[in-house]
Amino acid sequence: MDSNAVFIIFTLSIIIFISPYISKIFKIPTTPVEIVLGSIAATAGFLKYNYLFELIAEVGFYYLMFLAGTEVNLKELRGMSKDMLKKNILYLVLLYFLAFTFVKIHGVNTIFIVIMPLISVGLIITLYKDFDKDTKWLNLSMSTGIFGELVSIVVVTIAGAVIENGIGIKLYTSLLYLVLFILAVIVMFKAFNLLFWWYPELKSLLIPIYSDKDEKDIRLSMALFFLMIAVMMLLHLEVAFGAFVAGVFIPTFFHHNKDLPHKLGSFGFGFLVPIFFVYIGSTFHLGRLFDDGLIMESLWITAAMIGMRFLASLSFIGYLNFKERLLFSFSQSMPLTLLVAIATLAYQNQIISQFYYFTFILAALFEVIISIVAIKGISKNP
Repeated sequence: MDSNAVFIIFTLSIIIFISPYISKIFKIPTTPVEIVLGSIAATAGFLKYNYLFELIAEVGFYYLMFLAGTEVNLKELRGMSKDMLKKNILYLVLLYFLAFTFVKIHGVNTIFIVIMPLISVGLIITLYKDFDKDTKWLNLSMSTGIFGELVSIVVVTIAGAVIENGIGIKLYTSLLYLVLFILAVIVMFKAFNLLFWWYPELKSLLIPIYSDKDEKDIRLSMALFFLMIAVMMLLHLEVAFGAFVAGVFIPTFFHHNKDLPHKLGSFGFGFLVPIFFVYIGSTFHLGRLFDDGLIMESLWITAAMIGMRFLASLSFIGYLNFKERLLFSFSQSMPLTLLVAIATLAYQNQIISQFYYFTFILAALFEVIISIVAIKGISKNP
């Protein structure tokens, strides 16, 4: 093993271990801490490019998407009232309309239409540590986030197909495969729903609640995860979407095992996922902070994304008051994972420059820090 690999392993071990403690000291989520520490380590020369490091980080990202899927119970989404469903649809339509308007006014790359409305529930969940489970604006943010993340994942998948294939026969083939895949998933979910309705004992057979010495629940989850990755690679579709769908399967059909999402999350957030975020940080050298206009551009994008969500939250007037809409807007303004993912994809395919890649990474960090601080500050004031 070369010395570069040894340095990477040693550095990763330290960062993964100390990140939660630094997070606790500064009272911010662990994720931005891991990105910042990764950037510091790379700037200091401890994290250089290594193929295996990049590969494991990529698996970590797919596993993160898998975990995001485990937060989506399709049966609960189907139980959403028609009125609330209309409000959610209006909220998303407003977000994409505002993003489109932003692009037209400022003349920036059309990829902004994909990036600006992104929604992810990963960091919304962390807010439950500080607020009651019956907090109205937070519960709404969670349900809207689940619905929005589904839309975001589909949009990112389509955008990925356009970025990688361009406009042409390859794109149309990929979109056809995507439509067929979605239809197949719908049929599969309906079939399993019917199967488990007729034979409910199968659930406990596949994923036991007690006395699971062979960890059948983890084995089945990993089988679904890797099987879906293989299918997406075979179809040349965005692998992250397949990982997300595999995750959705868990709470939708195996919600009887309440500990399973926690077990999967413990493994992911304790090992694979931090490696992904440290890797992302390692691609951002701190010296680039002094690039002309980088910080201001990042702050401008951050402000625009938060502002768009507040304007779109007008769709919830009558359900949330002004303060609640403000809190809701900030909680929706932390799509760190998906923002990093689409920025990386766009940069690798030369859709955006390195300057804008760094801008989006920095904006993702600013959004998390500003939103967390703002939520805590606003919630303390009556």
